[in-house]
Amino acid sequence: MNEAYLILGSNLGDKLANLNKAISLIELKSGSVVLQSKIYQTAAWGNTNQSDFYNQCIKINTSLKPSELIDNVLLIEKIIGRTRGDLKWQERIIDIDILFYENLIINEPNLKVPHPFIQERRFVLAPLHEIAPNFIHPVYNKSVEELLAVCADNLDVKII
Repeated sequence: MNEAYLILGSNLGDKLANLNKAISLIELKSGSVVLQSKIYQTAAWGNTNQSDFYNQCIKINTSLKPSELIDNVLLIEKIIGRTRGDLKWQERIIDIDILFYENLIINEPNLKVPHPFIQERRFVLAPLHEIAPNFIHPVYNKSVEELLAVCADNLDVKII
């Protein structure tokens, strides 16, 4: 089994139900959820003229390869109702990103692990810190706790 950390986000519709549905589908299609952070209400990042997000980090055990996991994640987003447009940082019913997959560094056109913006986003680091404060980022060689301590992002992130 391999360990992977995912971030889930939703700012359309019933945000809590969207997160719960994503977790159920992840368990069904991708692996067992072994840790879940609390749910955080976070200001939108990038395009701030939209509703707040609910975000949650999870740790899963999976037998899937990273390429299979990303395929499953994209399928789960589609099942829940996500449509992808050309613009970045738009409102979405669900967003699921792979943050870490073991200690691997993957740089492929459709998959970048670790996620390239972990260190810049408090809405990722706060819930990730809750479940994995000592996980070492394989590129920066710093723990999640250390990354959170120096994160310059000052957008509002709070537990709901």
